[in-house]
Amino acid sequence: MGESDGRRILSALAELDGGPELLELGRSGGGLALVGGAVRDLLLGSRPRELDVLVPRDAAGFAARLARLLGERAGTPPQVTAHERFGTAAVQWPTGRVDIAERRAESYPSPGALPEVRPGSELEDLQRRDFTVNAIAVSLQTGEVSAVEHALEDLAAGRLRVLHDASFVDDPTRLMRLARYSARLGFDPEPHTAELARTALSDGAMGTLSLARAGSELRLALAEAAATASLLAMSDLGVLHAIDPILDFDPRVAHDALALLPGDGRTDVLLLACLLPRSRSDAPQALALLEGMEIPAAERDRAIAAAAGARELAEDLARAASPSELMRAARPSTAEALALAGAGGGPGALAAARRWLGGLRDVRLSIGGEDLLAAGIASGPEIGRRLDLALERLLDGEISGGRQSELTAALEGS
Repeated sequence: MGESDGRRILSALAELDGGPELLELGRSGGGLALVGGAVRDLLLGSRPRELDVLVPRDAAGFAARLARLLGERAGTPPQVTAHERFGTAAVQWPTGRVDIAERRAESYPSPGALPEVRPGSELEDLQRRDFTVNAIAVSLQTGEVSAVEHALEDLAAGRLRVLHDASFVDDPTRLMRLARYSARLGFDPEPHTAELARTALSDGAMGTLSLARAGSELRLALAEAAATASLLAMSDLGVLHAIDPILDFDPRVAHDALALLPGDGRTDVLLLACLLPRSRSDAPQALALLEGMEIPAAERDRAIAAAAGARELAEDLARAASPSELMRAARPSTAEALALAGAGGGPGALAAARRWLGGLRDVRLSIGGEDLLAAGIASGPEIGRRLDLALERLLDGEISGGRQSELTAALEGS
């Protein structure tokens, strides 16, 4: 790759949110470089999720200058986060994000521990990265490309290669990233890297990793556009079982559940539930695991409830003989719980979940509680009970719908 390729990257950068401002600051020199996944994605012709910039020093100061420039042009100052202790900063606004880091070298005091970092050169910073395809930098001033050995040929060939033999032992999260990048990019592990991954897993490398760090990587996988493929790759590699034997992934169930999930459902919560045992007796163990992984409480509890109640809910769905019975079975549950129960519960449950999520749940009465109050029904639970009875009759086709027929059905309710 020559200088013209680097210039091509800078031209593509100019079209991205925040790119012109980075190039303006880069033209003044100072050793600024676009690095990592942003360079990889631009070389592949895709749009980076965020822009990663390497600076020789003072990441916080550069973040402040970038934010000032962005704010002047957009009229609204972006959010700046700086961690001076770690030499990192981030600038974020509604349409973009730039992550900034000072050049670092690192070493690992023990397997699975967080690295000890120190100031380093650009080459040392590239050498500390996970895979060669992420160890490429482009000068924001000249367009000169710097890369570790094999990086450019691996990118062209679609290969994932670690930078040294102890990579997975030093940082086992790289095993999870191997699966995630493989799914996202469609790249295959280079043979020696694949062997190193198998050896690290068989030697218990994941056991040296804190649950919190594993949870952070899992959440990244759940947020991927190719989340199902990422989880399947983790499962096939043996990473999920190495984190905890209760984690399992059935791609068929996940596929069917995602197909059922309506637009207001959460894909990440549903896929997390797909990993958990579908048994109430295993819910305490699942709770302990997800707490250790520091999964936010709202996501954690919703996923556990969907998984733990899936069998009973599937049975209730399959037994529903009428739309009103289906409403009584389905309405108390979340969209994620219904999708998982339908996908994993057999043909009857699948058909019922599809029927409810595909339209019946959106059926609404044209009357409300105020109409019953005006008709003389006392305020309290009786209002809701009568509205439910009218809705059941509407779903079952016993009334034609419309304000008058619904009101009559509600007033006749007993």
